[in-house]
Amino acid sequence: MMRRSASALALAALALCGTPARAQPAVSRETIAAPLQPGAIDLPVAKGTPQREVWHLDGTQVAVRNVTRPTLTPVLPVGRGTGAAMIVAPGGGFLGLAIEKEGWDVARWLAGHGIAAFVLKYRVLPTPADQAVFAGEMASVVRGGKASFAPPADTPDPALEDARAALALLHQRAAQFAIDPDRIGMMGFSAGGMLTRSLATRPAGYMPAFIAPIYPMMNAVPVPANAPPMFVALASDDPLFGKSPFGLVDSWRAAGKPVEFHYYTTGGHGFGLGKPGTPSEGWMDQLYRWLSSSGFLTGEK
Repeated sequence: MMRRSASALALAALALCGTPARAQPAVSRETIAAPLQPGAIDLPVAKGTPQREVWHLDGTQVAVRNVTRPTLTPVLPVGRGTGAAMIVAPGGGFLGLAIEKEGWDVARWLAGHGIAAFVLKYRVLPTPADQAVFAGEMASVVRGGKASFAPPADTPDPALEDARAALALLHQRAAQFAIDPDRIGMMGFSAGGMLTRSLATRPAGYMPAFIAPIYPMMNAVPVPANAPPMFVALASDDPLFGKSPFGLVDSWRAAGKPVEFHYYTTGGHGFGLGKPGTPSEGWMDQLYRWLSSSGFLTGEK
């Protein structure tokens, strides 16, 4: 059990940085100021919840951890959009969020293709407040050492509450954002993909119209009768989930629900918008074509 836990934490450390250990950029030992997040909407939390966010760089890209106050940040099309909307959930092992690579960058791509995007900064598990301590523990884990934190076995309740709140908010404010409430979907990366999957399999209130878990945990799940169509992308050389059985996809198929699955030969874990020079490079275009052919960009489903 201890050996399996150590392995899971090492994989979570790689997920947080989104690259293999041999090429992993160092987690900065310095913090940065919280960047501007124009239009960010606060999601519900208990009154008096302290702000504990720690912003830093993973390699050259912005990340955040110790999120205690969730937000939803709109990134909207310029001019008339398709009316479709996508909640975007970054990954990071529920220990932090790769919010630039798997959030803002993805949202800008979607908005540029007429899809209103909303980046979900959801609550994550606590890690050391001191950035140098956190960076040191992350480096230790990648080398096989220990850390004072560990990834969860399943989606934490606060993160799922944030996803549900984000979906409800978009339904309630659909007219404000010029989106069709029947065409609001969710996509997520790694842990964000796990969160996306949980939103569709543990519904409470609104159900997303479609989901796209990207390099998610692939274990089988119970599929509700009203489960939405699903798009999945994964690389076979992903060190976390690439060699796993395709239980998630098989669950959708067994339930008779629409599913599109792209299993790339290379791309690793954390390929974001696509790793240049690998088959994963064009996966966003494939997602767009799937959305279009499924009627989600026109409302003619």
